[in-house]
This record gives sequence, C-alpha cells and structure tokens, in this order.
Amino acid sequence: MSMRALPVVVVSLGGEMLYILDQRLAAQNTSRDNSEKVLKDIVGTMFSQAFMDELLKPQQMYSHRTMKVVLTRLAHVSIMRLNPVSMEKLYELMIMAFKYQVLLCPRPKDLLLITYNHMDAIRGFVKGTPVLLNKLDQTHRRIIEIYSTMTAGQFQILRQTLLAFLQDTHVRVAMFLKNLIQNPDGRFALSASGPTPHGVDLPGSIRIFDTKGRKVREVHFPSGGSYSAANKEGSFGLHGDRVLRLGMNIYTVNLAVEPSKSPSLKTDNLTPNLLAKEELNLLARLMGKVEMDNMSAGESGFHINLFGAGQEDDTGAAGGTEDSSGVISIQALKDEYSATQLSQIARLFAEQEATSEKVNSSKGDNLLAMMDDL
Repeated sequence: MSMRALPVVVVSLGGEMLYILDQRLAAQNTSRDNSEKVLKDIVGTMFSQAFMDELLKPQQMYSHRTMKVVLTRLAHVSIMRLNPVSMEKLYELMIMAFKYQVLLCPRPKDLLLITYNHMDAIRGFVKGTPVLLNKLDQTHRRIIEIYSTMTAGQFQILRQTLLAFLQDTHVRVAMFLKNLIQNPDGRFALSASGPTPHGVDLPGSIRIFDTKGRKVREVHFPSGGSYSAANKEGSFGLHGDRVLRLGMNIYTVNLAVEPSKSPSLKTDNLTPNLLAKEELNLLARLMGKVEMDNMSAGESGFHINLFGAGQEDDTGAAGGTEDSSGVISIQALKDEYSATQLSQIARLFAEQEATSEKVNSSKGDNLLAMMDDL
C-alpha cells in the first residue's frame, strides 16, 4: 500500500467538493457573498500549513468513515451547515467523480495531473485573494517536491491503493447515467478508445526483432478501439497546460463516453474500518479550532439542504432531473418516524461494535466522539 496516496485523495476530493458546492449554492440562489465566503474558508483551511503538514506525512490510506469525517469538518469550517443527508450525498458524489477520473487515468503518474487540475481550478475560486493563492502555491511546490522523486513502480502502487479504496463504491449518479458513463448497476462504462499516454505507441502492432535487435517485420491486428497519440505531455510544474482533462469541473467538461455492452451486477458491500487513525486526532483539533474561531467571531451561519426532494436522482446524483433513462427521483429527507427507527437500529449495532472493539484494541476509539464535542 502506498504511503503517499492520502494527499492526492484529499486534495482531489476537496476540489470536487468545491465544484459541487459552487454549483449547488448558485442553483439555490445563495447570496454571492455567502457563497464566496464558504468556498474561501474551505480553501483556507484545506491548504493551511498545519493541515498540510499533517496530511503530507507518509501514512496509510484512511477508511471511508474517517475520510468522511475529515471532509465533513472541511465543509463546516465556514458559516454553512449541511444536514446529514446532504453531507452523505455530497461525499458520495465526490467519491464517484474521483473514481471515474482514476479509472480513466492513462498512466499512474498522470494521477498528479488530476490533482494539479483540481488545484488549478481551486485557484480560480480564490483568484482575488492573494493570501489564499500563496497558500495554494506553497502546497503545490511541496507536492511537486515530494512526488517528483517517485518511480514508475511507486506510482503504480499509488494507483493500486486508490483503486482498492474506491473499488466497492457503486453509487448511481444522474449526471453519469444521463451521459451513459454509468451502467444501471452503478458501475462505470469505460470506453475502449481515446488518447494513449504520452510516449506510448498506439495499440494494434506486433514488431518482431532478430538477435541483433533489428526489426525484421511488423504485424498489425485489430485493437478493438480507436486510439490517438498524445501530442505533448502535460505540465507537472506549478503552472502550465496539463493536457489531461480529468480532474476539471464535472459541470463544465463534456463527459460523454461509449456505453458498456455487458454491465456486470454486484451489490455494494462497503464495510468501513471502524478504527480511525491516530494521526487524525491532530487534524480534528486543528479543524475544530478553525470552526470555533469562525463561529466565535459573531458571524451568523446558515443551514442549507443541498440536495432536496426533486433535485437529486438516486442516492448520489447531482443536478439531474427525472428523464427517459429510468432514473427515479426520491425524497432525500426521511420522515421523523423512519428516522427514529433507523437511529434505534444503528444505536444497537454501534453498542455491539463498541463492545467487540474494546476487547481487541483501544486505538482511535474516542476520535469520533471527540469530534462531536468540538
């Protein structure tokens, strides 16, 4: 497992969060001042030196439960408050957008270009704030310094770590379903065509060499797709043309792709690791302190339901409406009776799990309770 996967995940998911929040806040006619404050507060916390110092330490990948805690704290560092249903849908949409990007990534090293595309877009959200731009540039330079020394094999391990983290998430997203990117079971329909990685020959040829290394003949065969060579390599610097479009705003990039012929059906079975990482204790304190400082300044916060009834399709869609694709709009908020019953069931499971965990290990047992008190 790669010890350097976490910064790529958090920065990329943070970028996806900003894309979604910007789109949903605008759709719900939130004042521009409030929208800009929310986005800038999130960026300021995510790229603060204390947060990045902890994030950039070599460490193993977090569980989905722990990752959701981090992103929830990020979303709530400003005056905005999301209800649990909205936060759950926000997390699912972020995860599915990032999973699509990782699956389509031409080569493992290009995962950095996805991260840099997110950082470039984040600069656009805070372009009028020099302090935040400086934080972004400092973090970007540190990421370049850390990842520039990694070998192709290390990038491959990083990619495998990300795929293992994302493999059991199959949330249906209306935008992806409408563009034929997802099959009805929530799995992505990946095309067998497109550009090849920079410096890689087009598939469809077999070259045969003699004992002296001279090519004696070349055989061609149908590759099963339509491929094109990359004109140039994307920039891995602080600025420049990334060439790769993955990681850009999902609401502005054309996502059309050839649908899969034979989707496979599999039921989601996501079992998060209930033992949170000890390293997150510092992150929780840092992010909790920022939130308390913001609220103690006398600012009036606002609560918002990002994904109300009729605005979301399936369990994790964004910006979609009911159409001929067979997607059904559902009520995002549950009634009081159902919520009470579910809470009682969840409490019983939590008590059983807490009893078994106390016997095995005490590592991270109090993390989530501590965050509730912040």
